[in-house]
Amino acid sequence: MLIEPGLEQGRLLKRYKRFFADIETADGSLVTAHCPNTGSMLNCLQEGAAAWFVRNDDPKRKLKATLEILQTPHGRLACVNTGRANALIEEALHNGVISELAGFDMLRREVRYGEEKSRADFCLEFGPEKVFVEVKSVTLGFANSDVAAFPDAVTERGIKHLRELTRLAQAGQRTLLLYCVNLTGIAGVRAAGEIDPAYAAALTEAKAAGVEVLAYGVDIRPDENRIEVVRALQVLAD
Repeated sequence: MLIEPGLEQGRLLKRYKRFFADIETADGSLVTAHCPNTGSMLNCLQEGAAAWFVRNDDPKRKLKATLEILQTPHGRLACVNTGRANALIEEALHNGVISELAGFDMLRREVRYGEEKSRADFCLEFGPEKVFVEVKSVTLGFANSDVAAFPDAVTERGIKHLRELTRLAQAGQRTLLLYCVNLTGIAGVRAAGEIDPAYAAALTEAKAAGVEVLAYGVDIRPDENRIEVVRALQVLAD
């Protein structure tokens, strides 16, 4: 995925009020950017760290920049714009990168499903067979470990999606949870039971019911304005 209109590098000063990030640019000026991430961004934030952002000239937007990538305290790069995850996965699906889902006939986005009126990120059709896919963006990494974790904060929404997928799987429908690991230097992903034990329990139940769980990692190249899903990762027990 090409990040347009192009990434600029600066230095993170602080994130505040959840959706604001102050960045010092290369020329020493200050930019207040939109931080498109509802999570805690645990282990992603470090004052003074390299930060990449894009500018916009949309007159309807109050903030004229969007935070995209941070260098983490552990020296990794993290795409913290969670809105990128679905687009990254969709590009990977069309390019055949996700081998377990290759060969579909049709891809639909935001498809209603389940008893709780959820919307699946994707519904893939393989002839008469359908696969409902939920995508989760992962940016939580740890020092001296190449295993990332999800979630980085308690997530009722994530548990709801697992309930929905579990019910469909129990009814014989193919369902799949796909972790898009937007963090470099990672080999596997696990449930962050130490942060949200209810989510970890729901994931265990979902797997037992037949929900497939996959993880794919990205390559982040700020100098080329590009992020791509490139490799399958291990899914580990909590």
